[in-house]
Amino acid sequence: MLVDSHCHLDFPDFADELDAVVERARAAGVGRMVTIGTRLSQFDRVLNVAERFADVSCTVGVHPHEAANEAGEDTARLVALAKHPKVVGIGETGLDYFYEHSPRDRQAASFRAHIAAARETQLPLIVHSRDADDDMAEILAEEMGQGRFTGVLHCFSSSRQLAEKAVELGLYISLSGIVTFKKADALRETAKAVPLDRLLVETDAPYLAPVPVRGKRNEPAFVAHTAQAVAALRGLAPAELARITTENFFRLFAKAPKSAAT
Repeated sequence: MLVDSHCHLDFPDFADELDAVVERARAAGVGRMVTIGTRLSQFDRVLNVAERFADVSCTVGVHPHEAANEAGEDTARLVALAKHPKVVGIGETGLDYFYEHSPRDRQAASFRAHIAAARETQLPLIVHSRDADDDMAEILAEEMGQGRFTGVLHCFSSSRQLAEKAVELGLYISLSGIVTFKKADALRETAKAVPLDRLLVETDAPYLAPVPVRGKRNEPAFVAHTAQAVAALRGLAPAELARITTENFFRLFAKAPKSAAT
C-alpha cells in the first residue's frame, strides 16, 4: 500500500474525471490520498471531495500565496473546521519567497497562526517552503520552543540543512516527483540522508509529475513512480519503501483511517 500524502483533487484539473483519477490511484496501490486545503474560502470544495471518497482525507489551511487575501491568521476558525472527521491536518501553510504573492509578514503571521492551530488540535502541520530556508528554520525552531507540534515539510526541494533542522525538530520530509528530475542531484543526496522513519511520498498533483510521466498532468497514481525512485536511492525494494512510508504516514496523520472501510 502507498499513500499520496499531498494532492489537490479539488482543483479544476480533475473536475471532469475525478472518479477515474481515484480509481487509477487505487489500481496503482494507493490506499489513501490527502487532498490539501489552500484557501478557507474554498474549504467546502476540498471537504466535498473528501466526503465523496472513503479513501480520501483532507486538510484545512491557507497557502502562503493566499495569506494576504484569506483569513489565514484566524486560529480559532482553523481549529473549528479541523473538528470534521475528514480533516486530518492543518495547512498547507508556510513561506514562499520565490513568488511572494503575499507580503512576507503576512505569510509569517498566517504560518504562526496555523502552528498554533496544529498545537491545539494535535494534528500535523503541512508546511510549504520555497526559497525561505533561513526564515523557515528560525520560525520552526522558535515556535517549537513555545510548545511542540508535529508536521511535514511537503514537496521538499530545499537545502539539506533545512531538512536536517526539520528532522532535529521532530518533523517529517515528504518527497514529490521533483526527486526524479534530471537536475535534482542535490535533492537526491538529501533524500538519501533523511532517516527512513521520517520519509513520506506525495504527488502534489496536478503539479510536478515524476519521470517517466513528466510533462503530463500529475495524479495520485503516479506516486508509485516517485516511491520506486526513492526506493532505488535508498537501496530498498519498492514494497519495503511503500511499507515504511505508509507506516510513517499513519504515525504522523494519526486521525486518518487506516483503511477505506474504517
